Amino acid sequence: MWGTDGAGRRRALGLALMALFGAALPAWAQPVGEPQQKAPGSLRFATFNAALSDDAPGAVLERLRAGGDPQVRLVVETIQRAAPDVLVLQELDRDEAGEALTLMREALRTGEGGAEGIDYPHSLFPVSNTGVPSGVDLDGDGVAAGPRDAKGFGHHPGHYAFALLSRFPVDDVRTFGGLLWRDVPGALIPDGYYSAEALAVLPLSSKTHLMARIATPAGPVTVIAAHPTPPVFDDPAIDWNGRRNADEIRLLVDLLDPRGGGYAVDDAGVAGGLAPGAAAVVMGDLNADPARGDSRPGAVARLLDAPGAVPVTPLGARTAATAEFGGGLRVDYVQPFGPLAVTGAGVFWPADGRPLARLAPASDNRLVWVDVTAAP
Repeated sequence: MWGTDGAGRRRALGLALMALFGAALPAWAQPVGEPQQKAPGSLRFATFNAALSDDAPGAVLERLRAGGDPQVRLVVETIQRAAPDVLVLQELDRDEAGEALTLMREALRTGEGGAEGIDYPHSLFPVSNTGVPSGVDLDGDGVAAGPRDAKGFGHHPGHYAFALLSRFPVDDVRTFGGLLWRDVPGALIPDGYYSAEALAVLPLSSKTHLMARIATPAGPVTVIAAHPTPPVFDDPAIDWNGRRNADEIRLLVDLLDPRGGGYAVDDAGVAGGLAPGAAAVVMGDLNADPARGDSRPGAVARLLDAPGAVPVTPLGARTAATAEFGGGLRVDYVQPFGPLAVTGAGVFWPADGRPLARLAPASDNRLVWVDVTAAP
């Protein structure tokens, strides 16, 4: 979701078909429409910003408990239609007990709208910096309280959190929510904007950065996931959100480096990144388009052009919109790295008039999926 600031964020109820690519592309590579059946032996990785968030603490959880919520049903069917093996589900408000994720997993087991249910026996719901009070006046308004003074923008702890759901076992879980922004070499922190007191508590990650190894039938694949802050809702002359967004994306790239860029230390105190030669998939709503929008130039290109990136046609062509706001921006990514081969990819964006176009009001972001196999 591009906008995560205030109660005015509401799901758009209409959807205009975007003509993204010509008919010359192979059938599997068409990003507009419904996900195709996976090629034999393929694994489907997907990210989906489901927009299941509310400024009121516990509001989403109550909707899930009540059952039958219209938006939840659309989100559930969207996921079931795509049927990913591994899913990063973003903007699901997190409660301390993790009940919201438990209820979502239960809902996914029951087919919705004619789709087949899907079971995710393995899941993670990492603690998010959103809404966690920093105790410091970060926004300079003279008061050390409110969503802008949280470690990540949010009206309550767990606001805009994300989860990982997997059909396969998950291990070697690492989070980087405590890594301070000031500890990133060459960080884009605006000069003189934050006090020393603020920099002593302000993390780089607005939610968290997650690494988790998935024991897939094709071998281990490490998911690296995040949801960087949107590069808006600030003073363009200072661009503190744009700077933080770019450095959050940089951390995703540096975690692909066994050295972790020389600075990445996880919340357990372990330094370094991905093991040499390991397969990985970077996923999430990165709030950055390669060519348009308000993100800093080159912010997401750093990921798409990183060493070891596996070409994802046509998504790698950098023009496939994944969200309807901003005139259609590409902000959601599933990018494989290492010894993986892509067998399918797309954006779940059914055309107007198609039966599944009714799922559009679930969110103004679309589910993005990429199918991979072990490289020959």
